[in-house]
Amino acid sequence: MKRSSAFPIVVSGPSGSGKTTLLEKLVPADPRLKLSVSATTRPAREGEREGKAYFFVSPERFESLKDGELAEWAEVHGYWYGTPKRFLREQLENGCDVVMNLDVQGGLQVKKAFPEAVLIFILPPSYSVLRRRIEERGLDGAGTIEVRLENARREIEEARRYDYLVVNDGLDQAVADLGAIISAERSRRERRLGEFMKTFYGA
Repeated sequence: MKRSSAFPIVVSGPSGSGKTTLLEKLVPADPRLKLSVSATTRPAREGEREGKAYFFVSPERFESLKDGELAEWAEVHGYWYGTPKRFLREQLENGCDVVMNLDVQGGLQVKKAFPEAVLIFILPPSYSVLRRRIEERGLDGAGTIEVRLENARREIEEARRYDYLVVNDGLDQAVADLGAIISAERSRRERRLGEFMKTFYGA
């Protein structure tokens, strides 16, 4: 039976918060979760499959999608990325709760397009831990690290606009916290009651 009560889930957090790692553990463990697939103007890399990694489109096609066909979009390193509303609706109608790893701007755009969306913000346990995580990755020079930390401060200030906050002070606990939030949201009266009544009365 299809679940009409499925909903989008946005997970945001600053660089170094661990949100990508959390989702890599969370999503495969829950068959009712589906990772979102974005449209992008970036060329496909070796091994990337259309509709799996991304929907690869031309800049002209992406521009036309921005006219009401995307739930959110942003430019990153010279390429455009966005979430097609059609993809979201198809997954939701099939009973999948769709998970999106987005920045705050994208998350708020999704909430506007899909008011039923649940927004979850991943926080580091402290500023010093965040700095250490970014430094230990070994991907950035000192100047870039400072830029990432300043961006993190600004993003964290926006966390008050989210529905839930999860402090990632340990991977397993943070994954469990995310799972608990999703489970609770699935049990909301407005999502479950209509579905239950249809089943109960055999409609």
